[in-house]
Amino acid sequence: MTAFSKGRHLCDGTTFPVLVWRFASPTLAISSAAVGGGIGTRSWVVNAQVPRDYTRTDLSAHVREIATANGCAGDGVGMLTAASVDEVDSASEAGVEAWATVGVRLVTWAADADDRAFEWTPGTINVVASLPARCTEAALVNAVMTATEAKTQALFERQVPGTGTASDAVCIVCPASGAAEPFAGPRSPLGAALARVVHAAVAGGIRGGAR
Repeated sequence: MTAFSKGRHLCDGTTFPVLVWRFASPTLAISSAAVGGGIGTRSWVVNAQVPRDYTRTDLSAHVREIATANGCAGDGVGMLTAASVDEVDSASEAGVEAWATVGVRLVTWAADADDRAFEWTPGTINVVASLPARCTEAALVNAVMTATEAKTQALFERQVPGTGTASDAVCIVCPASGAAEPFAGPRSPLGAALARVVHAAVAGGIRGGAR
């Protein structure tokens, strides 16, 4: 079971909002986040807003501070963004849930010249999705592809000139036990629902404005 809530954290003397997902028992996760990324069991996920001039390099320590302040214990996944996390958009279908915080001030094309790359900024598109069935590791990788394609489709449809930002992150969680789903591509039953809810959440964030 995924419990979602909003909390607060202190950064450089200013209080910022944070989104918190807590799991009743350790949950299988795949994530591209710098903190807690990879594949493994996790007990929580946080998506924390930080200042646009954020300069901390001890990301693991900072995420642990944020998690502890919001009642999270054990291992988890930490995402940071300068986008407004209070403006989170969400969607659900067939037991699949997705949440997106959308910052599109500095978008980029994935296949672009090196000298076209933007300087890193913590304004990002962060996506968290929860699946109702356990997936094989291959299906989890496939789920990341599906979610990313759905995000890019939403950007294309809203005429955003890029495939994302240079610091986008994704986290997908599923039960750690039970029969494993072998597929999560966009035309599999599980992947189709995932694609639609991620697309809806990201599209909702874009409609809310480039934050």
